[in-house]
Amino acid sequence: MVRETAKQRENKLNNCLAKVLRSIKPPENLTVAQWADKNRRLTSESSAEVGKWRTSRTPYMLDILNSFTDPRIEHIVVVAASQVGKSELLNNMIGYCIDQDPGPILLVQPTVDDVKRYSEMRIAPMIRETPCLKGKVADPKTRDGANTRRQKAFPGGVLVMTGSNVPHDLSSMPIRYLFGDERDRWAKSAGSEGDPWELAKARLRTFYNRKMVEVSTPTIKGASAIEKSYQIGTMERWLTKCPHCGEYKEIRFENIRYDHEESENGNEKIFSIQNIRYICSVCGAISDEHTMKSQPAKWEASAPNALTEHKTRSFWLTAWVSPWATWKDIILQFLQAGHDSSKLQVVYNTQFGELWENRGDMDTEEDVMARREEYDAEVPDGVLVLTCGVDTQDNRLEYEVVGHGHFGETWGIRHGVIMGRPDTDEVWERLDDVINHKYQFKNGVSLPITLTFIDEGGHFTQEVRKHCRERQGKQVFAIKGSSHDVAFTSPPRQQKIVIDGKFVGAVWVYEIGVNAGKQKIVDNLRVKAPGANYCHFPRRDDYGKQYFNQLMSEHLTYNKARRKFVWEKIPGHERNEAFDIRNYNLAAIAALDPDFDAIEQRIRNTKPDALNEEINNKPQKKVMKQTKRRRLGDVFDEW
Repeated sequence: MVRETAKQRENKLNNCLAKVLRSIKPPENLTVAQWADKNRRLTSESSAEVGKWRTSRTPYMLDILNSFTDPRIEHIVVVAASQVGKSELLNNMIGYCIDQDPGPILLVQPTVDDVKRYSEMRIAPMIRETPCLKGKVADPKTRDGANTRRQKAFPGGVLVMTGSNVPHDLSSMPIRYLFGDERDRWAKSAGSEGDPWELAKARLRTFYNRKMVEVSTPTIKGASAIEKSYQIGTMERWLTKCPHCGEYKEIRFENIRYDHEESENGNEKIFSIQNIRYICSVCGAISDEHTMKSQPAKWEASAPNALTEHKTRSFWLTAWVSPWATWKDIILQFLQAGHDSSKLQVVYNTQFGELWENRGDMDTEEDVMARREEYDAEVPDGVLVLTCGVDTQDNRLEYEVVGHGHFGETWGIRHGVIMGRPDTDEVWERLDDVINHKYQFKNGVSLPITLTFIDEGGHFTQEVRKHCRERQGKQVFAIKGSSHDVAFTSPPRQQKIVIDGKFVGAVWVYEIGVNAGKQKIVDNLRVKAPGANYCHFPRRDDYGKQYFNQLMSEHLTYNKARRKFVWEKIPGHERNEAFDIRNYNLAAIAALDPDFDAIEQRIRNTKPDALNEEINNKPQKKVMKQTKRRRLGDVFDEW
């Protein structure tokens, strides 16, 4: 038996003491950002950019990273789109803990499968390529179990990774650091033990210097866990300085403009995007992407008191400021999503960094009717273009005038029924009163109807064509609806007009894909707050119960016999004219494809003309008399 020499025993003791001393070595005076700049290297396994980490590449990261070493802050919340570097944000904080301020760490992913991928593609490369970490984390080739796919031991602590649906891992050990990744994808309950975040938070109580970090892409409005956590904190947004007026504003999709062309390659739509620009919401000046991404920017809190009251800083970040996501790529994904709600949600969540409104089932007519509002003028502010849709029946014309604004927001302006056969001139003269009327804003500026679409279906097709031809100079066109899977709007085609067997001329007729429009109406009616795609209705008799019964008269169902989804009337809703007319209005604005920005500027610069002043100065009695004459024959809820 070979006995150890005194020198060997001394060396063993020194090695043991060295490990202990390393574990109790005070941290360097570094922030997380400084530590990452000094030590981190990115690999092709986890990053689009390989090489030394530079916080300056993502300036929005600086405050988030440094919040981790701020003794006043206990809780950090980051709501972020894809391609902004949120995974590396977590890695930098975890790496800093292991190297500078060790303690037990719990990293929670949505599922155990997510843990395996994250460990292999994020954590393992970081440890391997960061010398100060590689020397501290146990070698994965050893058999002592200290370094596994879900557990990494290091002097002074251990990193445990688990899924949100594993209750034992969430509650079995005291932890100092809690990291929650993709919080909105977590299980609602860890087995039968309740909210996994609350379960994990309970493990932090014994540490006075605890830290919690939540990171996630946002999901559904009202059902997003990360949204609720964000509202607890300082609620900070990344604002970019306008190079023209100097105001700091968040870059959002509603401020982005672009031109595009669409073509088809078989069943696939091909989009060509040009002239992408940013419109400042303060001064209206135009800037390009490179300029905006090069401008000074800063975080601005809407609830700064949360720092002292809740020890929480919360940040919200979109992909519009990412150095790795181009605006063109984001817009292309939006266009490719089309009207598919599930695809649009992905774009809104991962690219725009915005919550998706969970529209669920359609509201009842009573719910939508209850949203009616008082207009302060014939045309409310926000309306930029007026269209008119007309449905033709054997004994009447039904119409609606609709106002359109930015991003699909609409206003019902006027709805009515003109009794009489469509082959009589009197009926069309009364429709002329609707089409020719100048609709007024509160300031007296008037807005004409730009385009009118009249359905030629039914028993009076030729008569409709004839009257549309006579009014073509007023932008009145016949339309033909198609229930096949065709484009919502297509260029018009010339059609013959034959009256009493005689050819009397030709007229331009639009074909519209009614199914696409119907889906858009249903989606828009589910939007609950004014803004993009919201539908406004006035609190008046022409928008009464019967109108909403018709507007919400159809739903999409699967027809087994035809083996396809079809639009069918809902039982108890035998009439659908309002639904069809709103569809014609949406087709009209789609066919126009107006430049809303230019129109808005013209309206702002327009003063009430002499005609408007004359109308406003007329005695009230005479105006009322004209109004009464104009509405003769109009019927609302009786039909």
